[in-house]
Amino acid sequence: MQEPVPVTVYQSSFAACARSLDPSLLKTLRISESAVLVMEAFVSLCRALTNDSDPRPWQERVEDCFSGVTEERLTDLFQAFVDECESEQFQRWAERFKNQNYSSFAERLLGAAMYRRFVDALKQDGAVVALAVRRGVRALTPFVVAWNDAVKISSQKQLKDVQPANLITVNAVEMLVSLDDFLGEKVLASLPMEVTSAKSSDLATLAPEGVDSLVASFRSMVAEASVKRVERRNSPLVRKIRGARDALRFSEDGVSQAANSLIELLDRIMRESFKPAEVLDWVDANLPGGKDLTHEVQGQIRPTKRAEALCFVYGGDPILPREVTENDDGQGPDFLHDVIAIALVSIRNQLQKMKHADHGTPEEKSQLLGVLSALEGALMLGLTIGSLSAGSEASEELPAA
Repeated sequence: MQEPVPVTVYQSSFAACARSLDPSLLKTLRISESAVLVMEAFVSLCRALTNDSDPRPWQERVEDCFSGVTEERLTDLFQAFVDECESEQFQRWAERFKNQNYSSFAERLLGAAMYRRFVDALKQDGAVVALAVRRGVRALTPFVVAWNDAVKISSQKQLKDVQPANLITVNAVEMLVSLDDFLGEKVLASLPMEVTSAKSSDLATLAPEGVDSLVASFRSMVAEASVKRVERRNSPLVRKIRGARDALRFSEDGVSQAANSLIELLDRIMRESFKPAEVLDWVDANLPGGKDLTHEVQGQIRPTKRAEALCFVYGGDPILPREVTENDDGQGPDFLHDVIAIALVSIRNQLQKMKHADHGTPEEKSQLLGVLSALEGALMLGLTIGSLSAGSEASEELPAA
């Protein structure tokens, strides 16, 4: 049997149990060494990420998790992971374990006591992984709320060419809540969560008062995260967001003033990120011949708002080739970047209309607040993935759920 990879003190209960067995027994049970290696590494990683007694940032925990592993061993581990995934061994092994005949065979082979230890070890590892998955899902909540707000502002006509278009119709918040409910009711409830660092909040329902209440509570988090990212890019521009909110509260001409402030914010943050000439160069390099990306102004070729938005969301990075699938021809911007860019342009168009249509009605204020939520969501997403693409702020803390 291959020498085990010493991951860290965060050991998998299953791996520890498997290593105590004779290699011939593992072979008879059709549990490969690569499966043990991958389980050991994956569970160790999940334990490190969910260890509440460790105050260090998650990046340091991950680094420490594999600090004792040589480059050669990491290569072996990666290859083991590839082998297991390509051959779908994990899925086959899980199916075998659920099969009553296989379970009875394993119990006879190992003996009742060892078999029970084996099952308990799997459940303990499952609890660790389930906790990490649930926390990961919940950490996405502010981003999903931001996505929903940004997408809703765009018309079906604007989104008709986005691939895969069917994903646009999905309510991402409802889907996330359904996934979280499934994890709680079907997965966590059947596992020994007491062996993990799970808190009462980890085990509680994410949206006990409904999806609308959840969205409302997370919008303030999205707004705060958006302001922080705008401040990093250009701190004076933060006044535009605060000024827009103040105008809506205190000014008789509040909708018009707020719309003007937000248009200036959007224009300046995109143009100060990438000058028009840089956007044109980016378009020529990545989307030659693309529609609605350039126009002529007084005899000069200028980038359109769509071109500026795409370059901004990509952080000036190249559009990488994609695999052609049934729902994606592999051409042009990818789904995520495309939708956010469309949202930014749509938001500006809506603000432009509202700038000239201020009657001071509650309906107009409500409409502008909706556009503001969409703008904050789109900016949070755009600045986050743009910074990650450009390699800056890549280790930034994401908003906590």
